[in-house]
Amino acid sequence: MKYLCLVYQIEAEVDALPGKEYDAIVEEVLDYREELRASGHYIDSSPLEPVSSATTLRVRHGQVTITDGPFAETREQLGGYYLIDATDLNDAIRIAAKMPPARIGSIEIRPLKTFKPRSE
Repeated sequence: MKYLCLVYQIEAEVDALPGKEYDAIVEEVLDYREELRASGHYIDSSPLEPVSSATTLRVRHGQVTITDGPFAETREQLGGYYLIDATDLNDAIRIAAKMPPARIGSIEIRPLKTFKPRSE
């Protein structure tokens, strides 16, 4: 089963990390990505650009509304993701618990929904 592991962090806290500490976390992230790849759990991952580059779009009653930035009002921002293949939620939790960003933020684990074609 595929799970999307959303990495949430407080951007200002990540930006305030000393260069060596930030670089060490990036190296851990890259190493863990290779570990996931070797174990067969890895599908994809990527950090995101800062929330200041986000655009939120809504369509209501045929009208498009565009807002700069993310919509959610929260202390933590979505900073990246891992798309993994895990046998079940417990396996996904085990994998996500080793993700380096979990130590400076949080990981939301969501199963991907698959749409089945409608019967004709």
